[in-house]
Amino acid sequence: MGQQTLGGDDITLLREIYLQRVTEALPEAAAEAGDWPIRHDHCFARVVLDTLFQGVWYDHIDGTPAYEQLSIEELREAIEIADRMLEDGKPTVETLNRQSLEWRDH
Repeated sequence: MGQQTLGGDDITLLREIYLQRVTEALPEAAAEAGDWPIRHDHCFARVVLDTLFQGVWYDHIDGTPAYEQLSIEELREAIEIADRMLEDGKPTVETLNRQSLEWRDH
């Protein structure tokens, strides 16, 4: 049985969905497309989390792994960001990656 929040939501399931998007679905989509600016799971995690926090994620989270520090609402939003990247493909990935790098002064 997964961890339940006070509202009865299963945070374990949301964490599994997040991980599936970042470690499997997005890297697989990038490999299939062949022309995305990022392709590794840690890069997708950076972009999703930076987008979630509108800044460098580790300025907002204490502890790792980062996804285990996210609230139910943050996990849902992170999944939505990943899903948008999957649905929109390269244009959204490029835009969000560029913004993430700007927050990091790259």
